[in-house]
Amino acid sequence: MVDGGWTLRGKTCVVTGATSGIGEEIAVGLARAGGRVVVVGRSRERAGATLARIQREAPGAPPPELVLADLCEQAQIRAAAAELLARLPEIHVLVNNAGVANFRRETTPDGLETTFAVNHLAYFLLTRLLLDRLRASAPARIVIVASDAHRFGRLDLADLQNERSYRSMRVYGQSKTANLLFAQELARRLAGTGVTVNALHPGAVATRLGQQNGALVRLLTRALSVFFRTPAQGADTALWLATAPELDASGRYFASRRERTPAAWARDPELARRLWEESERLTGLAG
Repeated sequence: MVDGGWTLRGKTCVVTGATSGIGEEIAVGLARAGGRVVVVGRSRERAGATLARIQREAPGAPPPELVLADLCEQAQIRAAAAELLARLPEIHVLVNNAGVANFRRETTPDGLETTFAVNHLAYFLLTRLLLDRLRASAPARIVIVASDAHRFGRLDLADLQNERSYRSMRVYGQSKTANLLFAQELARRLAGTGVTVNALHPGAVATRLGQQNGALVRLLTRALSVFFRTPAQGADTALWLATAPELDASGRYFASRRERTPAAWARDPELARRLWEESERLTGLAG
């Protein structure tokens, strides 16, 4: 929950994956703090419900806005970035939250393994395309929703597409390791610009993540949901990172508003640099 003294009046916030779960709660929280919130999502129907909720619960905020995009496809990410840049003279907060978890290996229209493409490359590409606007709007903040699942996913640069073998928890964990390495390298490159970037673990949260994997998974998730955090609880640290005036950190990892040390492989500066270069190649940003 955003503390009552924090305000985003006059600030513009972009949230991906904001049509359900943690992302929706982040969008609502930013609007409650007075921010102009732009929701990025792939479902017009769910987005409409999110926008209506923001208007109900944050009546004093600027009207929320929508950019439709399926972040598994790089052409749609580029189109979304172009639309955001055309509509938003300033961007003060970017929350990269959209995510997937697949039990079976699938590929995107670009021929990339879907979990890695959505959970890391989409963050990388969208952030890079918006980076000049964020710099020009400084002070600005980038928030990356990662996970302690990274501890199950040591990154293998020689098999980022998981073509040799596919184990869903490991693949998801690798994408979250990539989130942390991206945050670390981006923070290094942004030092002194007035733009900070931090990552977080939201906790085990009852959301729609993984629900596309079949009826058994949906039943299991519902049965276990009583032990999970609510989406609002899962959104708390992200909202704190986006708004807390006392926060002066970049390139860090947080959980429950406290800094946490990632696994060794998720704080390797050389691996972070090499992942950055490979991500540039896979998104067409190299050269």
